Amino acid sequence: MYDRIRTYLSEQLDIPVEEMSRDTTFESLHLDSLDMVEMVMDMEEELGVDFEMEGDMKLETLGDLADYIEDKLSEIE
Repeated sequence: MYDRIRTYLSEQLDIPVEEMSRDTTFESLHLDSLDMVEMVMDMEEELGVDFEMEGDMKLETLGDLADYIEDKLSEIE
Protein backbone atom coordinates (compact mmCIF):
# COMPACT_ATOMS: atom_id res chain seq x y z
CA MET A 1 0.00 0.00 0.00
CA TYR A 2 2.87 2.34 0.82
CA ASP A 3 4.23 2.04 -2.73
CA ARG A 4 0.78 2.78 -4.19
CA ILE A 5 0.54 5.93 -2.08
CA ARG A 6 4.01 7.08 -3.11
CA THR A 7 3.24 6.45 -6.78
CA TYR A 8 -0.08 8.28 -6.51
CA LEU A 9 1.53 11.30 -4.84
CA SER A 10 4.42 11.29 -7.28
CA GLU A 11 1.97 11.48 -10.17
CA GLN A 12 -0.28 14.07 -8.53
CA LEU A 13 2.45 16.34 -7.16
CA ASP A 14 5.20 15.74 -9.73
CA ILE A 15 7.64 14.70 -6.99
CA PRO A 16 10.09 11.84 -7.58
CA VAL A 17 9.12 8.70 -5.67
CA GLU A 18 12.67 8.49 -4.33
CA GLU A 19 12.16 11.74 -2.41
CA MET A 20 9.39 10.22 -0.27
CA SER A 21 9.69 7.78 2.63
CA ARG A 22 7.30 6.27 5.18
CA ASP A 23 8.24 9.19 7.46
CA THR A 24 7.43 11.89 4.89
CA THR A 25 4.72 14.12 6.31
CA PHE A 26 1.76 15.33 4.34
CA GLU A 27 2.56 18.79 5.65
CA SER A 28 6.01 18.67 4.05
CA LEU A 29 4.29 17.82 0.76
CA HIS A 30 1.96 20.81 1.28
CA LEU A 31 -1.18 18.64 1.34
CA ASP A 32 -4.16 19.99 3.23
CA SER A 33 -7.15 18.06 4.55
CA LEU A 34 -9.04 18.46 1.28
CA ASP A 35 -6.13 16.95 -0.64
CA MET A 36 -6.09 14.06 1.85
CA VAL A 37 -9.81 13.41 1.40
CA GLU A 38 -9.43 13.42 -2.37
CA MET A 39 -6.50 11.00 -2.19
CA VAL A 40 -8.37 8.61 0.10
CA MET A 41 -11.43 8.76 -2.16
CA ASP A 42 -9.24 7.88 -5.15
CA MET A 43 -7.76 4.95 -3.18
CA GLU A 44 -11.24 3.79 -2.20
CA GLU A 45 -12.32 3.85 -5.83
CA GLU A 46 -9.18 2.04 -7.00
CA LEU A 47 -9.54 -0.67 -4.33
CA GLY A 48 -13.34 -0.86 -4.36
CA VAL A 49 -13.74 -0.29 -0.61
CA ASP A 50 -14.98 2.44 1.75
CA PHE A 51 -12.47 3.33 4.46
CA GLU A 52 -14.94 5.37 6.53
CA MET A 53 -12.43 8.00 7.61
CA GLU A 54 -13.22 9.61 10.96
CA GLY A 55 -12.98 13.40 11.06
CA ASP A 56 -10.61 13.49 14.03
CA MET A 57 -8.01 11.11 12.59
CA LYS A 58 -4.39 12.16 12.79
CA LEU A 59 -2.64 10.70 9.76
CA GLU A 60 0.57 12.68 9.49
CA THR A 61 2.92 10.55 7.38
CA LEU A 62 2.78 8.32 4.33
CA GLY A 63 3.42 5.38 6.64
CA ASP A 64 0.46 6.36 8.85
CA LEU A 65 -1.88 6.34 5.85
CA ALA A 66 -0.47 3.08 4.47
CA ASP A 67 -0.91 1.38 7.85
CA TYR A 68 -4.45 2.74 8.21
CA ILE A 69 -5.50 1.48 4.77
CA GLU A 70 -3.87 -1.91 5.33
CA ASP A 71 -5.70 -2.25 8.67
CA LYS A 72 -9.02 -1.37 7.03
CA LEU A 73 -8.40 -3.86 4.19
CA SER A 74 -7.61 -6.62 6.70
CA GLU A 75 -10.92 -5.94 8.50
CA ILE A 76 -12.78 -6.44 5.22
CA GLU A 77 -11.12 -9.75 4.33
